[in-house]
Amino acid sequence: MIAYHFPPLRGSSGIQRTLKFAHYLPESGWQPIVLSAHPRAYENTSSDQLGDIAPGTIVSRPFALDTARHLAILRRYPRLLALPDRWISWILGAVPAGLKLMRRHQCDVIWSTYPIATAHLIGLALHKLTGIPWVVDMRDPMTDEDYPAERLVRRIFQWVERKALRNASLVVCTTPGAIADYRARYPEIPAERYRLIENGYDEEHFAAAQARCTEQDHRFTLLHSGIVYPSERDPTALFEALAQLKKQGRIDCSQFRLVLRATAHDAHIGAMLSRHGIDDLVELAPPLGYRDALSEMLSVNALLILQAANCNRQVPAKLYEYLRAGRPILALTDTDGDTATVLRQAGIDTITRLDSKDEIMNALPRFIALARTGQAPRVLQGQIHSYSRKSRARELAGALDDAAGRIDEIGYMREYDEKPSR
Repeated sequence: MIAYHFPPLRGSSGIQRTLKFAHYLPESGWQPIVLSAHPRAYENTSSDQLGDIAPGTIVSRPFALDTARHLAILRRYPRLLALPDRWISWILGAVPAGLKLMRRHQCDVIWSTYPIATAHLIGLALHKLTGIPWVVDMRDPMTDEDYPAERLVRRIFQWVERKALRNASLVVCTTPGAIADYRARYPEIPAERYRLIENGYDEEHFAAAQARCTEQDHRFTLLHSGIVYPSERDPTALFEALAQLKKQGRIDCSQFRLVLRATAHDAHIGAMLSRHGIDDLVELAPPLGYRDALSEMLSVNALLILQAANCNRQVPAKLYEYLRAGRPILALTDTDGDTATVLRQAGIDTITRLDSKDEIMNALPRFIALARTGQAPRVLQGQIHSYSRKSRARELAGALDDAAGRIDEIGYMREYDEKPSR
Protein backbone atom coordinates (compact mmCIF):
# COMPACT_ATOMS: atom_id res chain seq x y z
CA MET A 1 0.00 0.00 0.00
CA ILE A 2 1.77 3.14 -1.25
CA ALA A 3 0.44 6.15 0.64
CA TYR A 4 1.95 9.51 1.48
CA HIS A 5 -0.93 10.33 3.85
CA PHE A 6 -0.27 8.16 6.90
CA PRO A 7 0.53 8.78 10.58
CA PRO A 8 2.42 10.71 11.90
CA LEU A 9 1.20 13.16 9.25
CA ARG A 10 -1.35 15.52 10.75
CA GLY A 11 -4.23 17.43 9.26
CA SER A 12 -5.58 15.47 6.28
CA SER A 13 -8.73 13.38 6.07
CA GLY A 14 -6.87 11.30 3.50
CA ILE A 15 -4.94 9.72 6.36
CA GLN A 16 -8.05 7.87 7.51
CA ARG A 17 -8.64 6.12 4.20
CA THR A 18 -5.32 4.27 4.09
CA LEU A 19 -5.06 3.89 7.87
CA LYS A 20 -8.43 2.17 8.19
CA PHE A 21 -8.04 0.07 5.07
CA ALA A 22 -4.79 -1.22 6.57
CA HIS A 23 -6.51 -1.78 9.92
CA TYR A 24 -9.50 -3.78 8.63
CA LEU A 25 -8.14 -5.63 5.57
CA PRO A 26 -6.73 -8.52 7.66
CA GLU A 27 -10.32 -9.40 8.63
CA SER A 28 -10.85 -10.23 4.94
CA GLY A 29 -7.66 -12.23 4.52
CA TRP A 30 -5.31 -9.52 3.25
CA GLN A 31 -2.17 -8.46 5.11
CA PRO A 32 -1.18 -4.90 4.24
CA ILE A 33 2.40 -3.66 4.01
CA VAL A 34 2.46 0.14 4.03
CA LEU A 35 5.06 2.04 2.03
CA SER A 36 4.84 5.64 3.22
CA ALA A 37 7.23 8.61 3.39
CA HIS A 38 9.85 9.54 5.94
CA PRO A 39 8.26 11.86 8.56
CA ARG A 40 10.71 14.63 7.65
CA ALA A 41 8.65 15.10 4.48
CA TYR A 42 5.62 16.14 6.54
CA GLU A 43 5.20 19.79 7.42
CA ASN A 44 2.89 18.97 10.35
CA THR A 45 3.19 15.83 12.44
CA SER A 46 1.46 14.41 15.48
CA SER A 47 1.60 11.17 17.43
CA ASP A 48 -2.20 11.40 17.76
CA GLN A 49 -2.91 8.43 15.49
CA LEU A 50 0.24 6.35 15.61
CA GLY A 51 -1.56 4.07 18.07
CA ASP A 52 -4.26 3.42 15.46
CA ILE A 53 -1.84 1.50 13.24
CA ALA A 54 -2.87 -2.12 13.72
CA PRO A 55 -0.34 -4.28 15.64
CA GLY A 56 1.77 -6.32 13.26
CA THR A 57 1.36 -3.94 10.34
CA ILE A 58 4.64 -3.48 8.51
CA VAL A 59 5.24 0.20 7.79
CA SER A 60 8.26 1.33 5.76
CA ARG A 61 9.15 5.05 5.70
CA PRO A 62 11.98 5.46 3.16
CA PHE A 63 13.83 8.61 2.19
CA ALA A 64 11.68 11.58 1.18
CA LEU A 65 12.04 15.34 1.21
CA ASP A 66 9.69 18.27 0.79
CA THR A 67 11.32 20.32 -1.96
CA ALA A 68 9.82 23.59 -0.71
CA ARG A 69 11.31 23.15 2.75
CA HIS A 70 14.45 21.10 2.24
CA LEU A 71 15.78 22.09 -1.19
CA ALA A 72 14.89 25.78 -1.33
CA ILE A 73 17.27 28.72 -1.03
CA LEU A 74 15.57 31.93 0.11
CA ARG A 75 12.28 30.10 -0.51
CA ARG A 76 13.15 29.48 -4.17
CA TYR A 77 13.93 26.13 -5.79
CA PRO A 78 14.19 24.68 -9.32
CA ARG A 79 10.71 23.89 -10.66
CA LEU A 80 11.95 20.52 -11.89
CA LEU A 81 12.42 19.40 -8.28
CA ALA A 82 8.71 19.82 -7.56
CA LEU A 83 7.14 18.01 -10.52
CA PRO A 84 4.62 16.46 -10.35
CA ASP A 85 4.66 17.58 -6.71
CA ARG A 86 7.00 18.69 -3.94
CA TRP A 87 7.61 15.10 -2.82
CA ILE A 88 9.09 13.71 -6.05
CA SER A 89 12.27 12.82 -4.10
CA TRP A 90 10.18 10.15 -2.32
CA ILE A 91 10.48 7.98 -5.44
CA LEU A 92 14.25 7.67 -4.87
CA GLY A 93 13.75 5.91 -1.56
CA ALA A 94 10.38 4.25 -2.16
CA VAL A 95 11.13 2.22 -5.29
CA PRO A 96 14.16 0.36 -3.83
CA ALA A 97 12.36 -0.06 -0.50
CA GLY A 98 9.25 -1.30 -2.28
CA LEU A 99 11.16 -3.86 -4.33
CA LYS A 100 12.85 -5.16 -1.19
CA LEU A 101 9.53 -5.48 0.65
CA MET A 102 7.84 -7.17 -2.30
CA ARG A 103 10.57 -9.78 -2.67
CA ARG A 104 10.71 -10.44 1.06
CA HIS A 105 6.96 -10.76 1.57
CA GLN A 106 5.87 -12.12 -1.82
CA CYS A 107 3.22 -9.48 -2.40
CA ASP A 108 0.16 -10.27 -4.52
CA VAL A 109 -1.04 -6.76 -5.35
CA ILE A 110 0.29 -3.19 -5.43
CA TRP A 111 -2.12 -0.43 -4.27
CA SER A 112 -1.30 3.27 -4.51
CA THR A 113 -3.42 6.24 -3.55
CA TYR A 114 -3.69 9.83 -4.79
CA PRO A 115 -3.76 12.91 -4.06
CA ILE A 116 0.07 12.87 -3.98
CA ALA A 117 0.83 12.11 -7.63
CA THR A 118 4.28 10.73 -6.77
CA ALA A 119 2.55 7.79 -5.06
CA HIS A 120 1.20 6.68 -8.44
CA LEU A 121 4.63 7.12 -10.05
CA ILE A 122 6.03 4.77 -7.40
CA GLY A 123 3.19 2.33 -8.04
CA LEU A 124 3.81 2.49 -11.79
CA ALA A 125 7.54 1.87 -11.36
CA LEU A 126 7.00 -1.12 -9.06
CA HIS A 127 4.35 -2.55 -11.36
CA LYS A 128 6.61 -2.25 -14.41
CA LEU A 129 9.58 -3.76 -12.57
CA THR A 130 7.67 -6.72 -11.13
CA GLY A 131 4.56 -7.26 -13.27
CA ILE A 132 2.50 -7.52 -10.11
CA PRO A 133 -1.13 -6.32 -10.53
CA TRP A 134 -1.65 -2.68 -9.61
CA VAL A 135 -4.80 -1.20 -8.06
CA VAL A 136 -4.96 2.58 -8.45
CA ASP A 137 -6.93 4.47 -5.78
CA MET A 138 -7.75 7.71 -7.61
CA ARG A 139 -10.26 9.01 -5.05
CA ASP A 140 -11.13 12.11 -7.12
CA PRO A 141 -10.02 12.86 -10.70
CA MET A 142 -6.42 14.06 -10.86
CA THR A 143 -7.08 16.60 -13.60
CA ASP A 144 -9.79 18.82 -15.05
CA GLU A 145 -9.94 21.44 -17.78
CA ASP A 146 -8.40 24.06 -15.51
CA TYR A 147 -6.84 21.88 -12.79
CA PRO A 148 -4.03 21.97 -11.87
CA ALA A 149 -3.99 25.67 -12.66
CA GLU A 150 -0.39 25.75 -13.93
CA ARG A 151 -0.23 24.38 -17.48
CA LEU A 152 3.05 22.46 -17.07
CA VAL A 153 1.85 20.78 -13.87
CA ARG A 154 -1.47 19.93 -15.51
CA ARG A 155 0.28 18.27 -18.45
CA ILE A 156 2.43 16.16 -16.12
CA PHE A 157 -0.59 15.23 -14.01
CA GLN A 158 -2.40 14.20 -17.19
CA TRP A 159 0.54 11.99 -18.14
CA VAL A 160 0.60 10.33 -14.70
CA GLU A 161 -3.17 9.90 -14.79
CA ARG A 162 -3.08 8.35 -18.26
CA LYS A 163 -0.28 5.94 -17.33
CA ALA A 164 -2.09 4.93 -14.14
CA LEU A 165 -5.43 4.22 -15.76
CA ARG A 166 -3.97 2.32 -18.69
CA ASN A 167 -1.66 0.13 -16.60
CA ALA A 168 -3.87 -0.57 -13.58
CA SER A 169 -5.78 -3.80 -13.15
CA LEU A 170 -8.47 -1.84 -11.28
CA VAL A 171 -9.18 1.87 -10.79
CA VAL A 172 -10.93 2.85 -7.55
CA CYS A 173 -12.83 6.13 -7.20
CA THR A 174 -14.83 7.58 -4.31
CA THR A 175 -17.81 8.96 -6.27
CA PRO A 176 -19.94 7.88 -9.24
CA GLY A 177 -19.20 11.22 -10.88
CA ALA A 178 -15.46 10.58 -10.83
CA ILE A 179 -15.99 7.24 -12.56
CA ALA A 180 -18.24 8.87 -15.14
CA ASP A 181 -15.57 11.49 -15.84
CA TYR A 182 -12.89 8.87 -16.36
CA ARG A 183 -15.08 6.69 -18.56
CA ALA A 184 -15.77 9.70 -20.77
CA ARG A 185 -12.11 10.70 -20.84
CA TYR A 186 -10.73 7.19 -21.45
CA PRO A 187 -13.38 5.29 -23.44
CA GLU A 188 -10.84 2.60 -24.34
CA ILE A 189 -10.70 1.37 -20.72
CA PRO A 190 -13.36 -1.29 -19.99
CA ALA A 191 -16.12 -0.23 -17.59
CA GLU A 192 -15.53 -3.29 -15.41
CA ARG A 193 -12.09 -2.01 -14.53
CA TYR A 194 -13.60 0.75 -12.34
CA ARG A 195 -14.72 0.30 -8.74
CA LEU A 196 -16.61 2.66 -6.45
CA ILE A 197 -15.35 2.61 -2.86
CA GLU A 198 -16.52 5.68 -0.97
CA ASN A 199 -14.97 7.22 2.12
CA GLY A 200 -16.50 6.53 5.52
CA TYR A 201 -16.27 6.81 9.29
CA ASP A 202 -14.76 4.61 11.98
CA GLU A 203 -17.04 3.44 14.79
CA GLU A 204 -14.17 2.84 17.21
CA HIS A 205 -13.10 6.47 16.90
CA PHE A 206 -16.62 7.71 17.51
CA ALA A 207 -16.98 5.55 20.61
CA ALA A 208 -13.82 7.12 22.02
CA ALA A 209 -14.89 10.60 20.90
CA GLN A 210 -18.23 10.30 22.66
CA ALA A 211 -16.45 10.16 26.01
CA ARG A 212 -14.62 13.41 25.21
CA CYS A 213 -17.72 15.47 24.42
CA THR A 214 -17.83 18.82 26.17
CA GLU A 215 -20.72 21.00 27.25
CA GLN A 216 -22.22 23.06 24.43
CA ASP A 217 -21.97 26.83 24.20
CA HIS A 218 -25.29 28.56 25.03
CA ARG A 219 -25.30 29.99 21.49
CA PHE A 220 -26.42 27.97 18.49
CA THR A 221 -23.13 26.63 17.10
CA LEU A 222 -22.73 25.70 13.46
CA LEU A 223 -19.41 23.95 12.74
CA HIS A 224 -17.37 23.53 9.58
CA SER A 225 -14.52 21.15 10.36
CA GLY A 226 -11.60 21.23 7.95
CA ILE A 227 -10.00 23.16 5.11
CA VAL A 228 -11.91 26.01 3.47
CA TYR A 229 -10.45 26.17 -0.04
CA PRO A 230 -10.75 29.69 -1.52
CA SER A 231 -12.22 28.34 -4.77
CA GLU A 232 -13.64 24.88 -4.14
CA ARG A 233 -15.29 25.94 -0.86
CA ASP A 234 -15.53 29.69 -1.40
CA PRO A 235 -17.46 31.17 1.56
CA THR A 236 -18.07 34.58 -0.05
CA ALA A 237 -21.83 34.21 -0.52
CA LEU A 238 -22.18 32.76 2.99
CA PHE A 239 -20.34 35.73 4.51
CA GLU A 240 -22.43 38.16 2.47
CA ALA A 241 -25.59 36.45 3.71
CA LEU A 242 -24.43 36.57 7.33
CA ALA A 243 -23.59 40.26 7.00
CA GLN A 244 -27.05 41.02 5.61
CA LEU A 245 -28.83 38.89 8.22
CA LYS A 246 -26.86 40.69 10.93
CA LYS A 247 -27.77 44.07 9.47
CA GLN A 248 -31.44 43.07 9.43
CA GLY A 249 -31.25 41.91 13.05
CA ARG A 250 -32.17 38.32 12.15
CA ILE A 251 -28.88 36.91 13.52
CA ASP A 252 -26.68 38.24 16.31
CA CYS A 253 -23.58 37.05 18.14
CA SER A 254 -25.43 36.48 21.43
CA GLN A 255 -27.46 33.67 19.87
CA PHE A 256 -25.37 32.30 16.99
CA ARG A 257 -21.80 31.49 16.07
CA LEU A 258 -20.19 29.82 13.08
CA VAL A 259 -16.99 27.94 13.92
CA LEU A 260 -14.54 27.38 11.07
CA ARG A 261 -12.14 24.78 12.43
CA ALA A 262 -8.71 24.38 10.82
CA THR A 263 -9.39 26.30 7.61
CA ALA A 264 -5.70 26.31 6.56
CA HIS A 265 -6.41 29.79 5.14
CA ASP A 266 -7.07 31.82 8.29
CA ALA A 267 -5.36 34.99 7.06
CA HIS A 268 -7.37 35.10 3.85
CA ILE A 269 -10.66 34.23 5.55
CA GLY A 270 -10.00 36.55 8.49
CA ALA A 271 -9.63 39.46 6.06
CA MET A 272 -12.95 38.52 4.47
CA LEU A 273 -14.65 38.46 7.88
CA SER A 274 -13.34 41.93 8.72
CA ARG A 275 -14.40 43.27 5.35
CA HIS A 276 -17.95 42.02 5.87
CA GLY A 277 -18.09 43.06 9.53
CA ILE A 278 -18.93 39.61 10.86
CA ASP A 279 -15.89 38.88 13.05
CA ASP A 280 -18.28 38.56 15.99
CA LEU A 281 -20.38 35.88 14.25
CA VAL A 282 -17.58 33.70 12.88
CA GLU A 283 -14.78 32.11 14.90
CA LEU A 284 -11.58 30.89 13.23
CA ALA A 285 -10.49 27.95 15.36
CA PRO A 286 -7.13 26.10 15.33
CA PRO A 287 -6.68 22.43 14.37
CA LEU A 288 -7.56 19.69 16.86
CA GLY A 289 -6.41 16.12 17.26
CA TYR A 290 -8.56 13.69 15.28
CA ARG A 291 -10.60 12.34 18.18
CA ASP A 292 -11.11 15.81 19.63
CA ALA A 293 -12.35 16.94 16.22
CA LEU A 294 -14.90 14.11 16.23
CA SER A 295 -15.94 15.04 19.76
CA GLU A 296 -16.60 18.58 18.59
CA MET A 297 -18.80 17.27 15.78
CA LEU A 298 -20.83 15.36 18.36
CA SER A 299 -21.12 18.38 20.66
CA VAL A 300 -22.27 21.21 18.40
CA ASN A 301 -25.83 22.04 17.36
CA ALA A 302 -25.26 21.51 13.65
CA LEU A 303 -22.65 20.84 10.96
CA LEU A 304 -21.83 22.75 7.78
CA ILE A 305 -20.67 21.42 4.41
CA LEU A 306 -19.17 23.75 1.80
CA GLN A 307 -18.68 22.36 -1.71
CA ALA A 308 -18.70 24.42 -4.90
CA ALA A 309 -20.19 23.33 -8.22
CA ASN A 310 -16.68 22.90 -9.65
CA CYS A 311 -16.39 19.90 -7.31
CA ASN A 312 -19.64 18.20 -8.30
CA ARG A 313 -17.76 14.95 -8.92
CA GLN A 314 -16.35 14.94 -5.38
CA VAL A 315 -17.67 14.29 -1.87
CA PRO A 316 -15.77 15.70 1.16
CA ALA A 317 -14.45 12.80 3.23
CA LYS A 318 -15.71 14.43 6.41
CA LEU A 319 -19.32 14.19 5.17
CA TYR A 320 -19.44 10.54 6.23
CA GLU A 321 -18.21 11.49 9.70
CA TYR A 322 -20.86 14.19 9.79
CA LEU A 323 -23.49 11.57 8.99
CA ARG A 324 -22.26 9.32 11.78
CA ALA A 325 -22.22 12.24 14.24
CA GLY A 326 -25.97 12.43 13.81
CA ARG A 327 -26.18 16.20 14.03
CA PRO A 328 -28.30 18.30 11.63
CA ILE A 329 -26.37 19.13 8.45
CA LEU A 330 -26.63 22.28 6.37
CA ALA A 331 -25.05 21.67 2.97
CA LEU A 332 -24.09 24.63 0.84
CA THR A 333 -23.43 22.86 -2.43
CA ASP A 334 -24.79 22.36 -5.93
CA THR A 335 -27.97 20.30 -5.88
CA ASP A 336 -26.81 18.31 -8.93
CA GLY A 337 -23.48 17.25 -7.41
CA ASP A 338 -22.43 13.96 -5.82
CA THR A 339 -22.33 15.57 -2.35
CA ALA A 340 -26.02 16.49 -2.59
CA THR A 341 -26.82 13.02 -3.90
CA VAL A 342 -25.19 11.31 -0.91
CA LEU A 343 -27.11 13.58 1.47
CA ARG A 344 -30.47 12.96 -0.21
CA GLN A 345 -29.85 9.21 -0.17
CA ALA A 346 -29.27 9.54 3.58
CA GLY A 347 -32.58 11.37 3.99
CA ILE A 348 -31.17 14.90 4.37
CA ASP A 349 -32.58 17.68 2.19
CA THR A 350 -31.27 20.84 3.90
CA ILE A 351 -29.25 21.74 0.81
CA THR A 352 -28.69 25.21 -0.63
CA ARG A 353 -26.36 26.54 -3.32
CA LEU A 354 -23.01 27.79 -2.05
CA ASP A 355 -22.85 30.68 -4.53
CA SER A 356 -26.26 32.24 -3.80
CA LYS A 357 -26.38 34.90 -1.07
CA ASP A 358 -30.17 35.21 -1.32
CA GLU A 359 -30.79 31.46 -1.03
CA ILE A 360 -28.46 31.22 1.96
CA MET A 361 -30.25 34.16 3.62
CA ASN A 362 -33.51 32.27 3.33
CA ALA A 363 -32.14 28.84 4.22
CA LEU A 364 -29.95 29.61 7.23
CA PRO A 365 -32.61 31.05 9.63
CA ARG A 366 -35.01 28.28 8.59
CA PHE A 367 -32.36 25.62 9.21
CA ILE A 368 -31.52 27.06 12.64
CA ALA A 369 -35.21 27.01 13.59
CA LEU A 370 -35.58 23.39 12.47
CA ALA A 371 -32.42 22.34 14.34
CA ARG A 372 -33.45 24.13 17.53
CA THR A 373 -36.82 22.36 17.58
CA GLY A 374 -35.43 18.94 16.66
CA GLN A 375 -37.16 18.94 13.26
CA ALA A 376 -34.10 19.11 11.01
CA PRO A 377 -33.68 15.90 8.97
CA ARG A 378 -31.10 13.39 10.18
CA VAL A 379 -29.55 10.33 8.55
CA LEU A 380 -32.00 7.48 7.98
CA GLN A 381 -31.93 4.88 10.74
CA GLY A 382 -30.32 1.61 9.74
CA GLN A 383 -28.33 3.22 6.92
CA ILE A 384 -25.39 4.61 8.87
CA HIS A 385 -23.48 1.32 9.15
CA SER A 386 -23.13 1.12 5.37
CA TYR A 387 -20.86 4.18 5.61
CA SER A 388 -18.36 2.57 8.00
CA ARG A 389 -14.73 2.17 7.03
CA LYS A 390 -14.92 -1.47 8.05
CA SER A 391 -17.55 -1.93 5.35
CA ARG A 392 -15.40 -0.03 2.85
CA ALA A 393 -12.41 -2.27 3.67
CA ARG A 394 -14.48 -5.33 2.79
CA GLU A 395 -15.24 -3.71 -0.56
CA LEU A 396 -11.53 -3.10 -1.13
CA ALA A 397 -10.73 -6.70 -0.20
CA GLY A 398 -13.12 -7.83 -2.93
CA ALA A 399 -11.34 -5.57 -5.41
CA LEU A 400 -7.95 -6.96 -4.35
CA ASP A 401 -9.30 -10.50 -4.77
CA ASP A 402 -10.29 -9.63 -8.32
CA ALA A 403 -6.94 -7.97 -9.08
CA ALA A 404 -4.99 -10.97 -7.73
CA GLY A 405 -7.16 -13.24 -9.86
CA ARG A 406 -5.80 -11.54 -12.98
CA ILE A 407 -2.21 -12.55 -12.24
CA ASP A 408 -2.00 -14.96 -15.15
CA GLU A 409 -3.19 -12.32 -17.61
CA ILE A 410 -0.54 -9.79 -16.58
CA GLY A 411 2.47 -11.98 -15.77
CA TYR A 412 5.19 -11.81 -13.12
CA MET A 413 8.93 -11.49 -13.02
CA ARG A 414 10.59 -14.85 -13.26
CA GLU A 415 11.38 -15.09 -9.54
CA TYR A 416 7.65 -14.77 -8.79
CA ASP A 417 6.55 -17.61 -11.08
CA GLU A 418 6.55 -20.22 -8.33
CA LYS A 419 5.29 -18.02 -5.53
CA PRO A 420 2.41 -19.47 -3.51
CA SER A 421 -1.07 -17.94 -3.72
CA ARG A 422 -2.28 -15.65 -0.97
